[in-house]
Amino acid sequence: MTIERVGIIGGGQMGGGIAEVCIKAGITTKVFDIDDDAIALSQTRITKSLSKAVERGKLDPADADAAIDRLSFVTVLDELADSDLVIEAVVENEDLKKDIFTKLDSIVGDGAILASNTSSIPLTRIGSVTNRPERVVGMHFFNPAPIMPLVEIISTVVSDQAVVDEVATFASETLGKTVVRASDRAGFIVNMLLVPYAVDAMRMYESGFASKEDIDAGMVNGAGYPMGPLALSDLIGLDTMLFVAESLFEEFREPRYAPPPLLRRMVEAGLLGRKSGRGFYDYT
Repeated sequence: MTIERVGIIGGGQMGGGIAEVCIKAGITTKVFDIDDDAIALSQTRITKSLSKAVERGKLDPADADAAIDRLSFVTVLDELADSDLVIEAVVENEDLKKDIFTKLDSIVGDGAILASNTSSIPLTRIGSVTNRPERVVGMHFFNPAPIMPLVEIISTVVSDQAVVDEVATFASETLGKTVVRASDRAGFIVNMLLVPYAVDAMRMYESGFASKEDIDAGMVNGAGYPMGPLALSDLIGLDTMLFVAESLFEEFREPRYAPPPLLRRMVEAGLLGRKSGRGFYDYT
């Protein structure tokens, strides 16, 4: 099978970024979102990103125009019926993802592949609501998708290996991404390692052991990280960090995965990091 038409569910920061990657790679791409306002926001974000790439000399103007021509937006899920691959990129909500996959299963062709950009939810649960669990895989892009080189490809215990290989080849050879493969466990590779590190930093700050600035400066200047754990958590989104930590703790029941009370209180207060203007740091 050749993947030539991609559908994307959700045109937000992740979904829009994935769409940009696809259209720059020459792939005809349709993005589904809930209404015209959401679509306008997504379209503006993608157009601005392409314009910046042109300004920086990283993208030829003609290639940017051609990429835009490959992109379309829809508000009706049925319009994704001709997709070879559909990538779901909505918020980390298991019930929402299951509802989307249930609907997609009856819309797209039997040969289509369904993928989720989930960062923590086991794919087996998502695929179980379809009649094609062997054709459900994980494609976990990293934010911002047009810049970050990595994609985690997740297979389940019932995955068709040929399907997994096809998606991995598409991500590496067509999209130009670095691919790593992982089995279907909460957190996969990156978040299973990253989240305990980040929540340990939150506990250290919460206890008053060190300031947030010193924690982040220590890891940047002492361990060579490009960004400290608290600043990184703000970039990812504290609501996402909370959800992933809860998912890991539910899966493994190990205390190191449990989200600290401070993280929960911040999310409840609407302090979500960069996207809300304030998290561990103030971005207003």
